[in-house]
Amino acid sequence: MTPATPARRRTKGAPGSLRNSITLTWGLALALAAVLLPFYWLVVGATRSSAEIFDSPPPLTPGGHLLDNLQSLQDTAQFGRVVLNSLGIAAVYTLCAGTVCTLAGYAFAKYRFRGRDLLFGVLMLGLVVPGQVTLVPLFKLMGELEWLNTYQAVILPNLALPFGIFLMRQSMGTVPDELLDSGRVDGCGEFRLFVKVVLPPMRPALAALGIFLFLFQWNDFVWPLIVLRDSASLTVPVALASLKGVVNTDYGAILAGTAVAAIPMAVVFLALQRHFVSGLLAGAVKE
Repeated sequence: MTPATPARRRTKGAPGSLRNSITLTWGLALALAAVLLPFYWLVVGATRSSAEIFDSPPPLTPGGHLLDNLQSLQDTAQFGRVVLNSLGIAAVYTLCAGTVCTLAGYAFAKYRFRGRDLLFGVLMLGLVVPGQVTLVPLFKLMGELEWLNTYQAVILPNLALPFGIFLMRQSMGTVPDELLDSGRVDGCGEFRLFVKVVLPPMRPALAALGIFLFLFQWNDFVWPLIVLRDSASLTVPVALASLKGVVNTDYGAILAGTAVAAIPMAVVFLALQRHFVSGLLAGAVKE
């Protein structure tokens, strides 16, 4: 009689567990629908004309004006060149800023030098100082260097990104010092030690850093708006903002451009997503 009691208890608890599972499933489904709905409306709006977008009730299925909207984008904003501009700037920035943040993070994590903690603390102040505070001095500096309306003015000022350095420092702090010491004893130089020993286990963190840097530069609006003057050298966010007119605005073209602008971000994230979460968590618990 005693063994039957736990079985009876488990039977009574099963309906409650099933109800909880069903509730959780429906809750997650509703949350997913709420997240995906704006993207679906973006696709619908990109294939509709401006007049159709403001119909009442609004259209819920894709239309046939995608090519017209893309042609309007090309005619008014040279959108093909603008996309290439943004891709080139974002790719170069990701490579250069990733290199700077990785080297700086390694130095802060594994080298002992006077004022290291103080310097790192000052650098971390960049996380709490609004970027708008630096716009005027940076603009004056770019003017003195005669870099206005150039791509280096967009790329160089944010290479030493505080968050990127912090992420890499925390990740590289998990590499055992004994492993580095044994490499030095075996005659491995510092650069080879960094490339052959430190970087391979840092792939998840590097993937997370690459996604963050690419999206940061791809979505940047204020700084390119300030330093880029020529319409042929604009980036995607600035070019899309320039399409909004005082009287008439082609919302179909703007939504089509926004949909096109989301494609590179989705490709980069999907290509590196399996490393993304583990890269962000790397170094979360540090000795």
